[in-house]
Amino acid sequence: MKNFLLAVVFCSLFVYRGVATGSLPRIAIAGLGIESSTFSPALTDEEAFHAKYGVDVFSLYPFLSSDSLLRRRAIWIPTLVGHALPGGTVTREAYESLVRKTLDSLRKNGPFDGLYFDIHGAMSVVGLDDPEGDFITRIRAVIGNATIISTSMDLHGNVSWRLAANTDLITCYRLAPHEDAMETKQRAVENLLDRIETGKGKPACKAWIPIPILLPGEKTSTRIEPAKSVYKAVAPAAAQNGIIDAAIWVGYAWADEPRNHAVVMVTGDDKEKVIHTAEQLARKFWDARSGFAFVAPTGTLEECLHHALLSQSHPFFISDMGDNPTAGGAGDVTWTLTELLSRPEFKSVNGPSLIYASIPGPDLVKKAIEAGVGANVNGYAGAKVDARYAPPVKISGKVESIVYGDKDAEVEVAIRVGSIHIIVTQKRKPYHKEIDFTRLGLTPRKSDIVVVKIGYLEPELYAMKADWMMALTPGGVDQNLEHLQYKRIQRPMFPFDKEMKEPDLSARIVPSSDHAQQ
Repeated sequence: MKNFLLAVVFCSLFVYRGVATGSLPRIAIAGLGIESSTFSPALTDEEAFHAKYGVDVFSLYPFLSSDSLLRRRAIWIPTLVGHALPGGTVTREAYESLVRKTLDSLRKNGPFDGLYFDIHGAMSVVGLDDPEGDFITRIRAVIGNATIISTSMDLHGNVSWRLAANTDLITCYRLAPHEDAMETKQRAVENLLDRIETGKGKPACKAWIPIPILLPGEKTSTRIEPAKSVYKAVAPAAAQNGIIDAAIWVGYAWADEPRNHAVVMVTGDDKEKVIHTAEQLARKFWDARSGFAFVAPTGTLEECLHHALLSQSHPFFISDMGDNPTAGGAGDVTWTLTELLSRPEFKSVNGPSLIYASIPGPDLVKKAIEAGVGANVNGYAGAKVDARYAPPVKISGKVESIVYGDKDAEVEVAIRVGSIHIIVTQKRKPYHKEIDFTRLGLTPRKSDIVVVKIGYLEPELYAMKADWMMALTPGGVDQNLEHLQYKRIQRPMFPFDKEMKEPDLSARIVPSSDHAQQ
């Protein structure tokens, strides 16, 4: 009996070595993030991820700054974290290279008490389904099943059964636009630390519910109903005793894989409450399905321009949605710009002022640099990647400004053609902050019309606009999903199958990662 008691005491001291012995837990950081449209001809290479290694990873997380309390609570082992602009399918070579580098670092620096897995959840890779599920499975094969993994995601990501099984803690954004992105990442890290420090370890229960809905983010913005109320219910659900976290994923609409659909996941130690909460959230989302609508008035480009030209509210923003690079568009579709340049209203320098952001044109950028600011330049831009809707557009105008050094665009040039100020870039870039324009000498607040390759307006543009419409233009992220040739998503699926039968929204209990297959 004495020996048994000694053994119990001995084991209890080492249930969690970080607390029992006073040492800090060892926590790795890894992740890859991108939205990849399988309906775009673009491909994404390794360079696009701007991968950070080792200590440079900390620059991505202000809450892990060197003087932060969270930083002091663990021994952090950053491996590789890469985030790319949304774009086309990732090449297999790029994916395998980034994964291999991550796994090599994990092998070299283990063992670990925990791992923070920072992903988006909508990556597509050539010849591979469910890349995030594949990635976490390969991580598990290196670090083992005992390590606790906490995953943070974009709410436009996809949660496959394999991803759910191999992670322990999981959460996603609760706002669209994603003003809570850093808050979400911090929550994932805090959840991980709390479970390790308290010795509670992995949650007793993980509930997963697939919801047969596939909608674009522009119809599920939390700025308006019903998404506003649907997502407002998440934080209180997650705050219940016995619940660690609750999350709703809208899913990613512009990729054709079986995993692309909405999902609810709830984790916690009170199994009954976890199941009930997951089913409540799933039902709330499903019951709201017919109410989801675009976050702003929509129309053809012709209709949007008609309203903009008649409007007394300036600046009037028009979202050029079909080739939105923040959703996975190639970013170089010239259809809209070609239409604008053909309009008689903008032929004269005295016409309505319009800013167009933006179009990649490395050859034209080179010519503009050679000609210099103030000179005239003549050349073509766009349609090198996606020429399905219009050929390269001819631009003949005056070089207004040239700016170097942007992380994405590299070089940006403003060229005036009539009353249109066209931003031409070395590489594609989304424009969603005021400084993106002002650093080029452009003044969007004083412009009559601003046309941006974007979907819903990001916060700074939203605050700037006097009026706004979203143009239903063509491209790899066409907002009319029924225009796209889905072949592999699970059917029936709303809104494709509007008369579908009531789905099974009962919670499915995900096995602990202790038993996850590698």
